[in-house]
Amino acid sequence: MTTMLLQSPLAGWVLPLAEVPDPVFAQRMAGDGVAIDATGNMLHAPCDGEIVPMQAAKHAITIRTPGGHDILMHVGIDTVQLAGAGFESLVQPGAKVKSGQALLRFDLDLIARRAKSAVTPILLTSEGEILRRCESRLVCVGDFLLELAAVPGTSAVHSAATGPAHHLSRFFAVPFDHGLHARPAAQVAAALRPFGATVTLVSRGRTGNAKSTVATMSLGIHCGEVIEAKAVGSDAAAALAALAGLLAPVSGPTHTLSAAAKLRETSDTPARIDAVVASRGAAVGIAVQLAEPEMAVVEQGVGLAHENAALQAAVGAVRARLQRLADTAMGEQQTILAAHVELIQDPELADRAETWLARGKSAGYAWRESVRSTIDALKELGDARMLERVADFRDLENQVLRALAGNDPDAVRTLPDRAILLADEILPSQLVALDKRRIAGICTARGGPTSHVAIIAAALGIPALVAAGPRVLAVDDGTALILDADHGVLYLAPTEAERAAMEHKLATRAARHVADVAAAQPDSESADRVRIKVYANLGGLAEAAHAIANGAEGCGLLRSEFLFLERHAPPDEDEQWREYQGIATALGKRPLTIRTLDIGGDKPIPYLPLPREDNPALGLRGLRTSLWQPALLRTQLRAILRVTPLDQCRILLPMVTDLDDIRTVQRIIDELRRELGIEKGPSLGAMIETPASALLADQLLREVDFLSIGTNDLSQYTLAMDRGHPELAGRLDALHPAVLRLIATAAEAANRHGKEIAVCGGLGSDTAAIPILIGLGVHEVSAVPATIPRIKRVIRSLDSMACRDLAQQALVCANANMVRALVERWTSARTPASPGVTP
Repeated sequence: MTTMLLQSPLAGWVLPLAEVPDPVFAQRMAGDGVAIDATGNMLHAPCDGEIVPMQAAKHAITIRTPGGHDILMHVGIDTVQLAGAGFESLVQPGAKVKSGQALLRFDLDLIARRAKSAVTPILLTSEGEILRRCESRLVCVGDFLLELAAVPGTSAVHSAATGPAHHLSRFFAVPFDHGLHARPAAQVAAALRPFGATVTLVSRGRTGNAKSTVATMSLGIHCGEVIEAKAVGSDAAAALAALAGLLAPVSGPTHTLSAAAKLRETSDTPARIDAVVASRGAAVGIAVQLAEPEMAVVEQGVGLAHENAALQAAVGAVRARLQRLADTAMGEQQTILAAHVELIQDPELADRAETWLARGKSAGYAWRESVRSTIDALKELGDARMLERVADFRDLENQVLRALAGNDPDAVRTLPDRAILLADEILPSQLVALDKRRIAGICTARGGPTSHVAIIAAALGIPALVAAGPRVLAVDDGTALILDADHGVLYLAPTEAERAAMEHKLATRAARHVADVAAAQPDSESADRVRIKVYANLGGLAEAAHAIANGAEGCGLLRSEFLFLERHAPPDEDEQWREYQGIATALGKRPLTIRTLDIGGDKPIPYLPLPREDNPALGLRGLRTSLWQPALLRTQLRAILRVTPLDQCRILLPMVTDLDDIRTVQRIIDELRRELGIEKGPSLGAMIETPASALLADQLLREVDFLSIGTNDLSQYTLAMDRGHPELAGRLDALHPAVLRLIATAAEAANRHGKEIAVCGGLGSDTAAIPILIGLGVHEVSAVPATIPRIKRVIRSLDSMACRDLAQQALVCANANMVRALVERWTSARTPASPGVTP
């Protein structure tokens, strides 16, 4: 028997396919073979052969051997989403190559950071049989990998097709996010394998055998594209019905391709703009440009008294309008508008403006110069979050200048239905004034994910992208758009099929959310009856009712900074007590966990001038700041101790790294209790936000009643990545094994002491993390209110012992990408996913 030997195209560790972190490859849907966890950055030819052309598949190469075998080499898992980034092809399609020849150069570090896995499947995708294979060992390029039997004759192909042949044709829209790449192409082939009919896919004049993963990949079919499937054979109808389970049937190719869609026929990538996610979700709509022309001002004034009176009147009118809006707003909108009320009457702004007025300048000129000098000062700080406050000052500048010009401040632009707002940046006052019922999404050229507009959009449930770059400003009004704020992409001029596919996804997601909310009120426990508490993170009274409606069992984190930020003086004891008491009352008898003031670093306050620090994140933060100014802390603690019933409250201390700090706070609480005549104080907890506190958890628990893990800061300090750094945002993932090991250490200590431990950081709102957290011994999470119904659904589907096994596997992974791949495999094995729908 004639055989074929394949050499290893990569250096690395050879794995059996069953260990590939993707069910399509692991279950051999795409073909039989092995996988290599690469250690190098070059893919070589495993044998002599010819390069099979594959459209838009820069991450994969197929080589056809002289004996007729097709060998697919797919570098990494889910690398199609990189759209070719990090890959450099060294050969042309159709080229004849020699064994060992370099075919593809790739950036292994980029793949490890941005893809699910760097594991590379090497697959036999055509007829043939693997006689021998290398597995579970290190190989070098050129070492033995596979021995293949000869390709059988073609006479046996489709032998199952008996009886009269039927010629049928149906049209389908492709629902997969990245088109028919390796995974969905393999699923199509696997679905058709039981049928004898010959099935051919037709796309833009090209055809391919639907039972061949490589042939289907070679067509370069995009998401939303309408394709024709032709079937010939006695079971043709059944074969096409099987395709309908994967693809979206349509009546026919009646849609007209837009200019952007036509561009895709000659391009490897769709018309798209990548951006940063500010508020998750997705939308289908039309472009509406919100250009804000700069107001013209006259430099010279007509007299100091006149200009001063005009400026005071304009500032007063804007302040009054902002106050009216704040009085009727709720939640984050109210907080931000209230902050603007304070900003516009800032004495520094007034003093600078008066200086210019005294020089004979006009009211408009004086105000603009005053605001812009403040903006320049913010820019000099070099802090990403302070730069995001620049938009707030631009907003105030424009509002006052419009008032000086006599423009109607309440004039609102009429929006079309399903408007996707595009702008250089959108000012908070603009967004608040617009009809939110007509806004489907937002995409801005500039801005950051923690800007006030991003916060308002998230609170309103409006999907939003920021930092999209200047291309977004060139999109014509009325252009059809798909805004994908789950993956950070704005798609321009999608086809009707693409829009229909997204509409279907949104409808499915909405229906699932309705069902989750309806089932959210009962307490949550796992399938094996382990109680898991689900609390809400709150930023004020207005959010409490929304949280309870979504099934929150209490408040696991009240960010008390909402009372202190962006004002000229701290709130007094009575004001704080009223706020805390109002939230406690709104929660009923549910627990209220109040975190003491967490300022410093990226959250300064003007009435507490902190010393200048080269690295604020490592300076006065959280509890350190409170103990540096103990009068603020004493006032806050007194206000908390006045809440009734007091046993409903818990006090949580941020950024704890020193046992003596906890003891100091406890002494202050004891003193205040005696002053107020209180016999027993509330439970006291410490946040785990640094490696030091996690490693000291056993000792901390001798001083406190509970622990709460702030995974955002814990990740930042563990991985040495600033969580406000735009270039590192994609790499800062709390599911990194180093972070998980610290969580495991703290959880083990808490369980040993019989005390509660919660996760209140971003990981608590991440449903992919829930089974791992449960497996590590965390039985309380505090999450964004909108995510609570979904989190409860996930918890009820889990078995705690299975979660424990999963967590142990996660702890030995090499990076966060591998952990997420592990969770996805584990979840897929338990619950088959629906194509195109996010669980």
